[in-house]
Amino acid sequence: MTTNISESLNAVLVRVRELPITAFVNEIRLLCQKWFHECRTKAGGCSSMMSKDVEMKLEQRKDRAQVICADQYTFDVVDGDRNYCVDMALWTCTCRKFQLDQLPCDHVLAVVRKTPYQAYDLCSLYYTREFWHETYRGVIIPIPHISSWSIPQQISDFDLHPPDV
Repeated sequence: MTTNISESLNAVLVRVRELPITAFVNEIRLLCQKWFHECRTKAGGCSSMMSKDVEMKLEQRKDRAQVICADQYTFDVVDGDRNYCVDMALWTCTCRKFQLDQLPCDHVLAVVRKTPYQAYDLCSLYYTREFWHETYRGVIIPIPHISSWSIPQQISDFDLHPPDV
């Protein structure tokens, strides 16, 4: 499994790579249509505040750090032999995972467990159930066979040639 989307698509489309371009594009459309349906179904079954993947990530993060309060927004989090500075006013942690993922990192969650802050309030809105539903709300419309297409005369009369190279 890879996290690179182009490698993932390439692996899935390896069997149709030799098809004519119109058939190849149609295979991509069918694949996206299938994926959107699966994701829309999965999102429709979500009843938690965040997507299931985010809920799992938040649950898996361990409470092994010691939290030392500097002021009401700034905390020193000692995790093993390393210190991290968490600034709740700026939503930052020196590990940078909080800023990059826009999800609470282990150090921010350690602060959350010892303060009135709520982990859900520190997650980007893009991880919420509502955004997940909205992402897959659109439908990829099936395309009928070319024989059933109604092509205007001015388009069918147009003579198109490949460019000279």
